[in-house]
Formats: sequence, C-alpha cells, structure tokens
Amino acid sequence: MKAVAVLFFVALAHAAGAQTDQSKKNMSESLQLATFGGGCFWCTEAVFLDVKGVKSVVSGYAGGSVKNPTYREVCSGLTGHAEVVQITFDPALVSYTDLLEIFWNTHDPTTLNRQGADVGTQYRSVVFYHSPEQKTEAEQYKKQLEASKVFKNPVVTEISPIPVFYQAEAYHQNYFALNPEQGYCQYVIRPKVEKFKKQFGNKLKS
Repeated sequence: MKAVAVLFFVALAHAAGAQTDQSKKNMSESLQLATFGGGCFWCTEAVFLDVKGVKSVVSGYAGGSVKNPTYREVCSGLTGHAEVVQITFDPALVSYTDLLEIFWNTHDPTTLNRQGADVGTQYRSVVFYHSPEQKTEAEQYKKQLEASKVFKNPVVTEISPIPVFYQAEAYHQNYFALNPEQGYCQYVIRPKVEKFKKQFGNKLKS
C-alpha cells in the first residue's frame, strides 16, 4: 500500500508540474515584443517600465552593421545602430497601438537624428516592427499623425523590420530607477517621466 501511495503522489506531483510548465508556456506564447528608438534609451526605458501590461523593458542597440557593438562604439555614430528598447508586453492588457501612442507622444519624432541635446544617428526616431501586423499599425498611425497636423514639422520616424537586437551593457538597464540623483536623470529623464504620467495616467501600473 505504501508503494502504491508513493506512486500516486509522484504521479500527482508530475501532473502538477506538467500543468505549471504548460501554464508558463501558454503565458510566454501570449506575450509579444515591440522595439522602439526615441533618443536616449534611458529615457524611453523609464517611460515604458511604468506602462500597465508591460512585463519587461531591455535597453539595447539595433539597426547597425557592427556585431555586438559596445556603448562607446554606438556613441561614435559610426556603427549605424540606434539606441532602442525592446518591450515584452501582454496584448490582453495593453495593445501595440497603445504603445505606439505612448512612443510618439513621449519624444519629438520630427527631429532627424536628434532628441534635444543628444545628436547623432544613434538617437534617431525608429519603430522596428516584429510582424506584418505591427508594420501596418505603425504605418497607419504615422499617417494619422501627419494628417492631423499634431506636429508642425513632418514626422521622420523610420519604420523598418526588426534587425538583430543587441542588449546593452548591464549598467544601462533600469538606469533611471538605479541612478535617480544623476544629473541627466534629474534634468532630462524625470521631467519626461512626470509629463508621461500626467498624460497617460489611465495606462500606468497600479
């Protein structure tokens, strides 16, 4: 009887483990990726980390010709990479269109290769789409922006298929939260985050 009982509980544990593994698989399959460049990735990351439905935000580099570029190489402007963030999100909680709205309203998409004092192709405005559906949504949203004349100048945001994404060095990740007293964080990122929270209060994590 003891052997039978042991086998029974082993079978139960195995079944529970299988259900847990399947749940994790289903959860991972339901998540999607979005990749945006809107100037310094410290700013973009800080904004999207607060969005409801966003599971993670990783700062990195994409769109260049050099493999495994370093921050110093990207900052030279010679590698062709843009500073970007790759966002893992749950479309049941936040749509890709919602993310596009936040993206285009939290940086200046009319300045070519520049955001404020940050100048260079690495700071270009760019949407790297992960699917035909994302491509269509991004292009339609950009056309709507242009037609509505929200911005006085033309929207210069690049819309391209996702290239190889290289994760940035560890010290760039979650930069604003870990370095709140740093000058750039105080005078550039904090005002942008505060403005975002006022504008998109209904999309913030509780």
